[in-house]
Amino acid sequence: MGRDDWYRNTTWNTEIEAKFDQKLRRAREKFQYLRIQALYLTETYPEVALRLLEQYFSLGENIDTAQAYLQRAQALSVLNDFDGAFASYEAALERERRRPNSTTQAYLDFPCLVLETKRVSLYARALEVLNTHSDRSVFPIDRFRLHGAQALLLHHFDRKDEARAEAELAMAAAQETKSGFRHHPNLGLVQSADDEFSIQVAALAV
Repeated sequence: MGRDDWYRNTTWNTEIEAKFDQKLRRAREKFQYLRIQALYLTETYPEVALRLLEQYFSLGENIDTAQAYLQRAQALSVLNDFDGAFASYEAALERERRRPNSTTQAYLDFPCLVLETKRVSLYARALEVLNTHSDRSVFPIDRFRLHGAQALLLHHFDRKDEARAEAELAMAAAQETKSGFRHHPNLGLVQSADDEFSIQVAALAV
């Protein structure tokens, strides 16, 4: 096992947990080890990820607390606890507001989950979040999600001309073939546009 493998486990059982706990007790900076290990387990062991994140939060605030809230939201989403997920995304956004130098993808993940779950009561809030952070998108995939989500939300509020304009921006981002970063030209590109979100956005761009 490599030096870093003890907090990057992709499976989990009592033996792995015991070894992780043993290493964690000896670690000086426990925050990052708990959060990173939780990240590796979010999709497959969401309950374990949540338990590790609770340990993280019990230690107090840290530089990546906003990211930990985002990960908690993702784990709760896997468990279909969408109310909990929305609350955790809001916590991530509030943390970013207070610590603007520590940002996450919550400004995109939150509105996209609102749309995915058709939580109409949160559509206005989702649009507000997107508008507040509209200047943060760096990669084509971020611009695609930003403008696509804005298009669908604006369409819901019967702002059809604005929705079409946003949809066109989203589809333009989906067609980009270079990231704009010289050393990572393929980073952050839209790899697929055949999911429900993409199909709905494309329909608005016509």
